[in-house]
Amino acid sequence: MQSGARFSAVLELLEEIFKDEIPADGIIGAYLRNRKYIGAKDRRFITDLTWQIIRNRLKLEFDAGSKNPRRLLLWYLRERLDEVFDGSPYTLAPLTAEEQAALRKDKDEPYPQWAEAECPEWIYAQINDMEFCKALNRPAEADFRAHGHAREEVIQRLSAEGIDAAPTPYAPCGFRCPSRLVLGNCAAYREGWFEVQDEASQLAAVLADVRPNHKIIDYCCGAGGKSLALSDILHNQGHILAHDVNFRRLEAIKPRMARLGVKNIELTDIVADSDTGFDRFILDAPCSGTGTWRRAPDAKFRLTPQRLDNLVRTQSALLDTAAAKTKTGGRIVYITCSILKCENEDNINAFLRRAPNFRLLDLRELWTQKIAAPYPCADPQMLRLSPLVSDTDGFFIAVLEKFS
Repeated sequence: MQSGARFSAVLELLEEIFKDEIPADGIIGAYLRNRKYIGAKDRRFITDLTWQIIRNRLKLEFDAGSKNPRRLLLWYLRERLDEVFDGSPYTLAPLTAEEQAALRKDKDEPYPQWAEAECPEWIYAQINDMEFCKALNRPAEADFRAHGHAREEVIQRLSAEGIDAAPTPYAPCGFRCPSRLVLGNCAAYREGWFEVQDEASQLAAVLADVRPNHKIIDYCCGAGGKSLALSDILHNQGHILAHDVNFRRLEAIKPRMARLGVKNIELTDIVADSDTGFDRFILDAPCSGTGTWRRAPDAKFRLTPQRLDNLVRTQSALLDTAAAKTKTGGRIVYITCSILKCENEDNINAFLRRAPNFRLLDLRELWTQKIAAPYPCADPQMLRLSPLVSDTDGFFIAVLEKFS
């Protein structure tokens, strides 16, 4: 592709992404799939530039004084306009007089804190931590979990394929690859030696403390990552009920189970009212996903105050469902990939006021039993992981035990 055509492709993507209706990765993937003629280098250029602009969207809107995708792209590229307008047939439309005047203006006004943090103003008011938000806006490395093999064995196998990998600092089966890994080209992946999973999610599975004799449910399991990790912890023994109301998501787990050789997971979109007495009710609650902004920075623009309120109400109702279905002596493992207190600590404290027959487990003690690395947080009962604390996604874990 000629230079100008690349930038035109980026603008097409931004115009669709900035409608804030559909996740950006899906839009980019569909765009490139429908244009087979775009070569690998051009695909990388288009993808990388699109994500760079998404990650700097609020500062660009402030500097450009506009939310228009073309204005944001032009401002971002204002020192490279000769590349943009290269005279090729597919380059952008020429600059208007208004655009030329706007691009000549110097912007000396300091950014508001929320713009500097690249966090919508109403969400920044809840977080109020510049460095934390900046950490959430930096791209994340890819984390993986060894499956059916020792981590060291998997790392050696990858090294033989010319792939660099290093152990994650906390999760006992986790490893991290500093460069992009094309899974379809990796024999170890195709043969089920490992699975994609962020380290924080791996830790949640470890802290669930499951045993083969337990009655286990992974409720709202989504893509099934924790169910697969639990299966590996149990060495394919016992029985795990993986639940999600979205049957299409459940169907997507099946090829992963087949590739990994998993036999002890049952998939269901309905749990009968009479199905109670769970030893482990693992509640991966629907949440804002604010902890995953390193991987999905566009998601922050699709979150609204009303949607957040609805999520908190849903989380509260699901905790009550979990309480009714957990046996005495059993545990609820409450998990979110959110960094917001209203979805995490506030929700747990409200639940404990409603359910006095539950108590928080000492996670520091459980961590010490399961994980060699030091416990990374100050609170021994509610574990909050983050890019700053643990170099993971933002994640919240609380384990509640039913004692009567």
